[in-house]
Amino acid sequence: MTTPAVTAVKRALPRALISYVVEEPFRRLVEGNPSIDRVMVIPAKQGAGDFARFVRELRRETYDVVIDFHGGPRASRIAWLARGKFKVGYDLKYKGWIYDARVPRTGGGGPIHSVENHLNLVRAMGLEVEQPAPPLLLPEATTAEKAKVDRLWAENGFAGAKVAVLHGGAGNAFRDWGEKNLAALAGRLAATPGVKVALAGAEPDRPRAERIVAGCEKAAGEAGPGASIHPSDDPLCNAPRWGSGGAASVVSLADRLNLIELREVVARAALFIGPDSGPMHIAATTRTPIVALFGPTMPSHFAPWQAEATIIAKALDCRPCKQRECPTRDFRCLQGITVDEVLAAALKYL
Repeated sequence: MTTPAVTAVKRALPRALISYVVEEPFRRLVEGNPSIDRVMVIPAKQGAGDFARFVRELRRETYDVVIDFHGGPRASRIAWLARGKFKVGYDLKYKGWIYDARVPRTGGGGPIHSVENHLNLVRAMGLEVEQPAPPLLLPEATTAEKAKVDRLWAENGFAGAKVAVLHGGAGNAFRDWGEKNLAALAGRLAATPGVKVALAGAEPDRPRAERIVAGCEKAAGEAGPGASIHPSDDPLCNAPRWGSGGAASVVSLADRLNLIELREVVARAALFIGPDSGPMHIAATTRTPIVALFGPTMPSHFAPWQAEATIIAKALDCRPCKQRECPTRDFRCLQGITVDEVLAAALKYL
């Protein structure tokens, strides 16, 4: 969600040379961005010696402007230690002194979308941001990445089908809709004529995705072609009806795609469904519609930017929260969203 701000800087200062610091897992999201001239990569976990070496490299240059889009402990240290004539960041407690220009994360009128927050950092440099605001921008898949997705499309019989990409992992329990809900939704989507389901996720999500696929295969095999399945028959594939060929209708792509390959899959799909997460925002860089499930976070801050989307959220007094401890201990903000609600939203697009 920083990419519109990067585009805005380049539009205002077309001759500027822009370096972008990014953690290793996410370098592929910025490499090839036409507004970025140099990508500086740091590992997600860094020892003191590694960080010192990175800072020495960083300080070889003197920058006209340093922008801290993140504000976290390491990002603010990098902004502090970088040689910069003018530094811009958020007005955060104990860190505001680092920056020459400080921007509040929340305006007087209420919450500000994260993309607008980043654009306000650009405005704090004294630059105008063209309207309408720039879109999210990720690099196109390479020839090799597209060929890999072509193979996955052919192997799984996605050609001619309406593919629904279902993402379940979100990094923490506060944004985890739950395996049972995901399996029930996958089964009911796959029971819809012409629809196939691709389960997306990272390496930690693979066991769950494989269990969901196995549960659906078991349900299809035991029921036989055209049979009906009662919701209690198999909690990992809670489909009210599972037709012939159902075993191939739910496929796991978890831990099989890099982030740009995931974007390529979503771009070819009919729908993306998932919680407020990185993959949801990757989906927002495509024209594919989104059904987004919001629990502790607020759409006013993190809704899919400039995307066709249906947002499902519960109006609760405890929302939003800092995601440290659930005050009701049952994560009701997300768990209160039913499979029926998500299915109804999905079928409008499918």
